[in-house]
Amino acid sequence: MDRRIRKTKQAFHQALLQLLEQQDFRAITITDIVNAADVNRGTFYKHYMYKEDLLDELIEEVLQDLTDSYMEPYRGNNYLDVSELVSSAITIFDHVAAHRSFYRLIIHSHSMSGFQQRICSQLQRLCLQGMNQVSSSPYADNKQPSSIHPELFASYQAYAIWGLIMNWAQHEFEASPDYMAEQLLLIVNYSAGR
Repeated sequence: MDRRIRKTKQAFHQALLQLLEQQDFRAITITDIVNAADVNRGTFYKHYMYKEDLLDELIEEVLQDLTDSYMEPYRGNNYLDVSELVSSAITIFDHVAAHRSFYRLIIHSHSMSGFQQRICSQLQRLCLQGMNQVSSSPYADNKQPSSIHPELFASYQAYAIWGLIMNWAQHEFEASPDYMAEQLLLIVNYSAGR
């Protein structure tokens, strides 16, 4: 994507996030968005037909970055042993920090609560994908009983991660992403009895 287009779209994303902190999405107009982004109306219509298109693009961008961040420890690994994983390999909290305005908004806004479920569903899919991708899934290496249902296990993991993210946001992201990654590793290893 051309750098100017990327910069313009980023301005629209930031403007929409700022506006969503002040009012419900239904109340936001395209005029509000272009004024907040300091861009003319024609530029908006060059990229989007409706304000919903802008919101969808923003969400998809965050979900794609979430996917990339979550899957980082799996890249290039045929085997992933969590007990040998270092916290610097966990980049999901770097992702959340980079998109903190978005996460703060969906956690604190009643009008965007549906997006929490969308994030959790994406985390569940990623957990399942991770389990299937490497031989260290609980079903491949017998570290967990084979009777554990994969989707339930993925749901447990996804909501645990989401719980950490929510707690972090409720504490205004006081801890660093590195600290959060270290804590996640400590929790996972403690739960596994290591």
